[in-house]
Formats: sequence, structure tokens, C-alpha cells
Amino acid sequence: MTIALDATYSRGENLSGVGIYSRRILFGLAQSHPEASLLFCYRPHRFIRSLDRLPPNCRRRLLLETHAPSAHLFHGLNQRLPRARQRRAVVTFHDLFVLTGDYSTPEFKLRFTGQAREAAERSDLIIAVSEFTAGQVRGLLGVPASRIRVIPHGVSIIAGPPEGGPDRREKLILHVGAIQRRKNVLRLVEAFERTAPGWRLMLAGACGFGAGEILRRIEDSPRKSDIVLAGYVSDVRLAELYARASVFAFPSLDEGFGMPVLDAMAAGVPVLTSNCSATAEVSGDAALTVDPRDTEAIIEGLRRLTADEALRRDLAARGRMRAAGFTWERAVEATWGVYRELLG
Repeated sequence: MTIALDATYSRGENLSGVGIYSRRILFGLAQSHPEASLLFCYRPHRFIRSLDRLPPNCRRRLLLETHAPSAHLFHGLNQRLPRARQRRAVVTFHDLFVLTGDYSTPEFKLRFTGQAREAAERSDLIIAVSEFTAGQVRGLLGVPASRIRVIPHGVSIIAGPPEGGPDRREKLILHVGAIQRRKNVLRLVEAFERTAPGWRLMLAGACGFGAGEILRRIEDSPRKSDIVLAGYVSDVRLAELYARASVFAFPSLDEGFGMPVLDAMAAGVPVLTSNCSATAEVSGDAALTVDPRDTEAIIEGLRRLTADEALRRDLAARGRMRAAGFTWERAVEATWGVYRELLG
């Protein structure tokens, strides 16, 4: 069996959601199914960066819009398929926030919408990373439920306890994600300003759409000295931050999954997140959920978590149990199951 996969987004610096997913699926399949022949396909702008050692059952191929390598099945890992004809095609949809809010430029929205609609129309089966995303694929793209398979992500970062034990966590509220409008960082900053003195807010992530407004608000904040802009951080540094933080705040306006929520729970950090989109689905009853559009609700949530150590301990314990049910091994095998469903 020969499977071709769009590996483009697995290469590059500062990988985030789609890049992490791509690497986990690509190398997970290579390790768990050595009998399969896998073609890692890269679009031209990333092909040179891909010239490193691959697993024995993998080969590298150039991917063009009008030409895809010959294979029994092609898997587009980022809600996109080349226009070249394939025998069978699977595509993964991560989110459709570009279609639902003012979270990108008009040019990007136009290009993304066209690619998403084409991929939905031309794929044999669609993998959605959450029930929420599956619902968007049905509602916004008109795909019947019979063509959609839901396969959640796994935990990517697991932090050990802070040095000295669990009582040594700092008065630190951590947010992991791009500094952008969709992540609701502006309201988070405003809510943080109403927390008790002695707490700090750390924002770990690169700048994205709408970052200028957020950075200006931080510059003018009366708690400016308590807000740390860490930028994009490595996996090692991120694990250290999860081990130090006492609260994880992620009141995003729209998420197709919300990897940082899962990682924070796995690391034993009590989570505050949104009661909508996929974050409520991922966190279940193991997080404190709030209306992300209500600043007062975020303020009250942060006040509860920063003031109530017993609540933090309870959510940390429930979060670890919840996160234990999400593994990349399960995601890889479920993805292989989709291939088998199509190919027999």
C-alpha cells in the first residue's frame, strides 16, 4: 500500500497546531506501519527544507497543484488538496474560523475559502479534529455526516512537577497561543488587570492578525510590569512554563481543537477556557469555562482560580485524568483506519 501525504506544513521554524499535527501523523504512521510505503510530499517553497533523513519506509516527493505522486491514496493534512487527480483522497479539517469571523485579511479569507470548498468537494472522506469542526464542515461546506470521521489530537507537551513539588508553582497565569484577535488576548489582558497584586501574566506565542492593537493595550496597561511577552518558545521552554504556572488561561473566541488546553491539563495546570467552540468539548468537566465575549466573566474566572487553591488542585487532578484519554498513538491508528476503510 502506497500512501502519499502533504508533508509541507511539517517543516519550518516555530511550528504550531497544523505543523505539530502533521509531524505526529507522518512519523507516527511511519513507525507503526513499516509495511506501508509512505510518500512525504512537499510543496516547492518547503521542499529544500525537507532534505533530512526520513524513516526507511518513507520517500520524499515534490508536490505541485497540477501533479501529485502516484499512490493508492493521498492525504491532505491541512484542509487542502492539489488539483491533480488522485485515486482516493482524504483531507483533514482543523478549523473554519476564517469563514466565521473577522480573524484574517480579506485576501487570505478568499484564498482559504476556495481551497477549503474544493478540498471538501473532491475528498472521499474527511477527518475532523473535533465534533465542533465536524459540525462546521457540515454546516458551512455542506458535507454529509457520512463522509466525516472525527479523530482528536493527542497530548504534545507533558511537564513534570516544578522543582520542590506541586506547592512551588508561581503566581503565574500562562497563555499559549499567537498574540492575535481570535485568541481573545485583549480581553484576557483587561481581565488580568483586575486580578490581585502579585500575579503575573505570561503570553507565549508569536504575533498574528490584530497583534498591533493588543500590544498597544499592553503598553498602556497599569499592570504592564506584570505582563511578560515571551514570544514563540521551544518545546523544552514550554514544558518549563507549564511546570511553573498556577493557572492556564485560554479564552479563545474560536478553536477547531485547542491543543494548548490539552497540554496544560496533561501538565497539571488548572485551566480557564471558553464555553464555546472546541475548547469546551476538549476540556469537558476538567476546566473552568466562561463566555469569552464577556470580560466580566473572564475576570470572575481568574479571580476564582487565583484565590482558591482547593479549586486549582481539583481542576489540576481532573485535567490530568481528562488528558490521559488523548494520545497521538490513538490518532495515528484511527487515521490508518480511515485509509483501510477506503482501500479495504
